[in-house]
Amino acid sequence: MCVVSNMRIRRTDLVHLILCITSLIVIQAAAAQSSNADSEAASVVAPKTTTPSLPSVPGSLSTEQIQELIQKVVENDIQNDKKQRNYTYIERDLENHLDGKGRTKSTESRTYEILNIYAEQVRKLIEKDDKPISAKEAAKEEENIQKIINKRRNESDKDRQKRAEREAKEREEGKQFEHEIANAYNFTLLRTELVSGREAWMISAEPRPGFVPHMKYANYLPKFHGRIWIDKADLQMSKMEVEALDTVSWGLFLARMHKGSHLMIEQTRINDEVWLPRQVAFKIDARFALLKNFNMDGEQTFRDYKKFRTDSKIVGVSEAQAEK
Repeated sequence: MCVVSNMRIRRTDLVHLILCITSLIVIQAAAAQSSNADSEAASVVAPKTTTPSLPSVPGSLSTEQIQELIQKVVENDIQNDKKQRNYTYIERDLENHLDGKGRTKSTESRTYEILNIYAEQVRKLIEKDDKPISAKEAAKEEENIQKIINKRRNESDKDRQKRAEREAKEREEGKQFEHEIANAYNFTLLRTELVSGREAWMISAEPRPGFVPHMKYANYLPKFHGRIWIDKADLQMSKMEVEALDTVSWGLFLARMHKGSHLMIEQTRINDEVWLPRQVAFKIDARFALLKNFNMDGEQTFRDYKKFRTDSKIVGVSEAQAEK
């Protein structure tokens, strides 16, 4: 599973992998640390948000300054993750398949309802190409949802412990990756811009010469550059743009992403309490498993946010039908 600022981006295996790799540049630390935030809700006190010591005018940021800023964004993201899990919404994924000249050959879209099941967000397919899915497909979706409910409802103490240990390991790796990010780039405060009507610091990240990676995936960092917008009031990531500077390969024969592939993520503040995904846009030129090139662009859009009642009872499909 890849989480982008708590936003789950699941498409084809190729696109999923590429988006995971590109999103590592700035927010992997936050995603890993927040993966099990709900289990710590009783013991974690919301951090006091303070303004980091950034220069008042555009200029380079020191390693200490960017570490301080990333740490505050991570802390706030953990708290945001708990609130985000109280929301359901609709996600629409659009993909344009391109020819060698960048012209659209075909277009497809899928629309999902994002559900809240045992404090986890789960996607349920509801439309294909903006038309409702068939009754057979809908039944299959309900069956998959029921499996998830049954798995969590019947989870043994041993399995629950394994899951907790796995998530704790991910959080620790996230802390380490935070330092890799700070060491991999030269950060420059460019200016202050408005993102969805709110003031945000616009910061560029360019690969630092001589960077030596120490963690898995950190060796990809120098092959990307980008910009990140940090909301000045909430210290949350409001927008991020990432671009591949060179061909990126992973796995012996798995995939290769070409120079120029890029990704944009934008979030927005909802109900004056939580940051939720607004839009994801990407353009990818890649080769998968030594097959033909995949050249596509697309976007994800998010709408119809509704707050989920945390005291609601989660029931299976059969139970719901029996209660009618």
